Amino acid sequence: MSVAGPLSLGQLSVWHDIRDLPSTRWHEANNAALWALPHGVGTEEVRTALRAVVARHPSLRTRYDLQDPGSPGQLTPDDDFSDSLLVVETGGTPPGDFVTGPASLRFRLGDEHGWRAALLTRAGTASHLLFVKHHIAADAWAEEVLHQEFTGALTDPSGAGPVPAPGPAELAADQFTPAGLRRQSAALDHWDRLLDRAPPVALPATAGAGAGAGAVQATLRSGPARAAARTVAAAAEVSPSSVVLAAYARSVARICGTDALLVQLMSANRFSARWKNVVTSMNQWVPALIEGAREDDLRKLASATHWSSLGAFRHGAHDVTAVAALLAGRPGAPEPACAFNYVTLPERQPPDSGEPAPVDEPAITWEEPFTSIGPRCYARVQESASGLSVRLTAKDIGREQCAELLWDMHHTLLSAAGEC
Repeated sequence: MSVAGPLSLGQLSVWHDIRDLPSTRWHEANNAALWALPHGVGTEEVRTALRAVVARHPSLRTRYDLQDPGSPGQLTPDDDFSDSLLVVETGGTPPGDFVTGPASLRFRLGDEHGWRAALLTRAGTASHLLFVKHHIAADAWAEEVLHQEFTGALTDPSGAGPVPAPGPAELAADQFTPAGLRRQSAALDHWDRLLDRAPPVALPATAGAGAGAGAVQATLRSGPARAAARTVAAAAEVSPSSVVLAAYARSVARICGTDALLVQLMSANRFSARWKNVVTSMNQWVPALIEGAREDDLRKLASATHWSSLGAFRHGAHDVTAVAALLAGRPGAPEPACAFNYVTLPERQPPDSGEPAPVDEPAITWEEPFTSIGPRCYARVQESASGLSVRLTAKDIGREQCAELLWDMHHTLLSAAGEC
C-alpha cells in the first residue's frame, strides 16, 4: 500500500460527516446523475470517453487509508482502474427508475474508487450514462466538470483535457503551506467571533415530531419566484442568491422569534483560478450571522445578508477538526438555526430549441429523503430557465411547518418584487 497523504479540507469535511454513521447509512454520501447521450453513440465510444475522464482526474482513482478514523489519509492515485461498463436495457421504463439501486450501494473507500457507471440502453440503443459517485470524490460543481469533459470526449478522447489534472493531494499540499495555515487560523477566528455574538435560538420541534422523529423533504418549484428574486436583486444591487437567502432567513427568524439568526452557508471554495475546476469535494459549511433578520424591507435585508455572506465565504475553507475542538471547548455554544446552499455549476450551452422555456407554476412536491446527513433545516436552491427550485430537508419539524416555511419565503419574494 502506498503512503497516505493528508486529506484536503473539503475531503476532511465529508469524512467528518460520515465517519460515525452505521454501515446501513454509508450510501447516504452518494450522488447519482443521468447523462443523456447523443443519438448513435455506441458502447465502446462511451467506455473510451469515460476512461479518458477517469484517467485525467486523480480523485476518481484515489483510495483512502481509514484505519484510524481520527487521522484519515488519501493514497497515491492508482495508475490502473477498471473500465468495465455494465449495460442495462431499460425497455419502456423511464431511465430515472434505474438510479436508486446503484446509488444505494455503498463505496468501500479503502478498497475501491469512489465512482461507478452503467450504460442505459433502450431497444439496444444507448440513451444515458448513469454516473454514481461518492461525495468525497466530487461535489456538484466537479460533477458538472466531469459531465462536460465526458461529453467532449465522446467525439474526441483528448476532449477530456491533458492528463493528469491537478487533484486533491495537490490541493491539500497547498492548503497546509504557511500561507494556507494562516488562512485556516483566520477561519477559526471567524467561527470564534460569531459564536460570541450569535443568540442561542432554534426552530421549535413540532408536536408529535420530537427529536429523533426523522426528516421530511419538500421541493418548491416556482417560475414567479425566480423572476421575483431577480427583480429584487437588481433593485438591491446584490445577487439573486442573497435575495433568496434573505427571504429564507426572514421566514426562519419569524418562526424562531429572533432578529439575529446564525445560518450555515455552503461555501463552494472555488474562488481561485488554479483550483476552480479541480475534481474533488471542496464544499464546506461556514457560519454567517444575519442581523435584523425579521426586517420587512427585503431589499435592505438582502443587502445586509450579501455582506454577511461575503465575510463568511472568505473563511469557507477551514479545518473541521479544529472547529470541532473549538466547539468542544465552548459547552452550550449556539448552533446555526438553519442552513442554505445556492447551487452554482459551470456554465454550459443549453440546446437552443427556438422556443421560450416553460415556466414552473408554484407548487410543492414531497419526497422521501435519500440522506439525512447534515443540518437540521437545510434549503438547497437551484435556478433554471423555468424557475427556482428550493428543496427543504428538515428534521423534527414536520410537514406542516416545512410547507409553511417554503410558502412564506415564496410570498416574501413575490411581495418584495411587487414593491420594486
